[in-house]
Order: sequence, then structure tokens, then C-alpha cells
Amino acid sequence: MTISLFKTLIAISDSGSFRGAADIVCVTDAAVGQQMRRLEDTLGAKLFDRSERTPRLNQLGKAFVPKAKAAVLAYETVLDDLTGDPSMIGELVLGAVPSTIGGLIPITTKRLIGLFPNLHLRIIPDLSPRLLEHVEHGSLDAAVLSKPPRVQDNLNWMPFYEEKLVLLTSPEVTENDPRQILASMPYIRHTRAASVGLMAEEWLADNKIRVNDTMEMGSLENLASMVAHNLGVSVGPDICVPDPVFQKLRKISLGPSAPSRILGILTRSDCSKMRLVQELLAQVSIVVEQHALGEAE
Repeated sequence: MTISLFKTLIAISDSGSFRGAADIVCVTDAAVGQQMRRLEDTLGAKLFDRSERTPRLNQLGKAFVPKAKAAVLAYETVLDDLTGDPSMIGELVLGAVPSTIGGLIPITTKRLIGLFPNLHLRIIPDLSPRLLEHVEHGSLDAAVLSKPPRVQDNLNWMPFYEEKLVLLTSPEVTENDPRQILASMPYIRHTRAASVGLMAEEWLADNKIRVNDTMEMGSLENLASMVAHNLGVSVGPDICVPDPVFQKLRKISLGPSAPSRILGILTRSDCSKMRLVQELLAQVSIVVEQHALGEAE
């Protein structure tokens, strides 16, 4: 019996299906089925009702899930509890919104690896709503994302920076009035599947601003590239630690009504790697502060 079998069982419980669990633990549906039969054979008990096309946890299976969670938690924290050293954890699976991948995440992870040379990091970029789901299901140890609309009681939210939404243009645009620019320039939308895309749409609607939208982008870094080539303008966050392309864009204030997105780190309350996540938060805060001081200079 291995801890991976328990993790798959927990994923099935969290997602409600073998297919959902396959996405969480990154294996095929067939592999999930094989793992669960192996677990049942080892335990000598049936954990699933297979009378229908889609297997479901039976009463014994549901009762076993909390015990599996306790076993996984004990396994993942045994060395940490004994040594108090986050470097003994081995791996941190971290999700991050794409806008942080070009600057904040690489700089921060470099600092973290400098502190814990044996640490292995797995970085998974995605939009905030999807990252929230992955944290809830336990397939991510933590995620750097925009603040969710509601933080469930079983989650731990640690904010570290507020990014104002601004008008993004290429350096070639010399006009300073955001309304004039939006009225005269092509507009590049950020996908509504992202929280910041919805915020931009709401701001435009609240201010009764009609735009001539010419394209829609799925990530802020791709959007920034299009804006940098003067293919249009967009409303987006003034990224706290930008990549070189975003750094060169003009960021024009939208005025006092401009909304903000709050970036933070999200974990489950029962996260077994909380000491390491807290160190990650400390390093993120240092990187953000250093960048702000550099800009001030």
C-alpha cells in the first residue's frame, strides 16, 4: 500500500468521480480505476459501488476517506514535525496566475531555493478560478492568485499586494486622457474567465465606456505583448513585479473609481507544508518591496 493510493482516493472523494480525480492526480481514468482496485485488494474490502456505469464511494469508502486524509497528513509532516526544517519537505507544488510567471515567481523561487537547496518546486500556471479549484481539491500545496470572491472556512488566504487597474498602452501612444484613448484606439480584451478580465469589463460598463474591441487574449502576458506592438490598448493590473515587456508599457491611471485586484497566497487550512508556504510568503513580500523601492529610486 502506498500513500499515492490514498491521495487518489481523496481526489475521488473531493471531485466526485474517477475522471475528476484523474485530472487532479495527473493520471488516466483507467489508472485511477486500477489504483482503486489495488487499494481494495490490499484492504480486503470494497470501497466503491460499481452497480452503475460510474463507480461511487459506498458507505465504507466514505468512512475511510477521513482516515486516508489523516494518513497522508501524517506522512507528509513526519520529517517536518521531527526537524522543524521546511527543507525536509522535498517538494512544493505551487500554482500561479500567468501574470506572475514573468517576474515575481522566478525571482521568489530563486530566493527560496537559495534558502532550501534540496527543495523541488513544481510550478503550475493557470487562471485564478482554476487555481482555487486545485487548492480546494488538494492537488496544489498553495497558489498565488487574485483574491477569490469568497474564501471558504477550510482555506487560508494570505494577501500580499493590491494592484490597481490601469490603462495599458504602448510607448507610442502620447495621449494622456484614458477616455480619449479608449474612444480612438482598438481595444484588446482580457478573457472573462479571469477575475481581472471581469473587473475590467465591469469598470467599462460602470463608466459607460464603449470600446472598439478587436481581439481577446487568454493571459495578461500575451495581452501585454499585443499592446507593446501597438495593436491596441487594454485595461489591466499594474503588475507589482512585471516582466520586461510589461515594464515598458505605459500605465495610465483610470482615476479614483479604478478597481484593484488583491494578490495573495491561498492554501488549505490543513496544508501539511504551511511552514514552507509561510516562508514563500515572506520571500514574495521581500521581492515586491524591493521592486517598489527600485521604482521609487
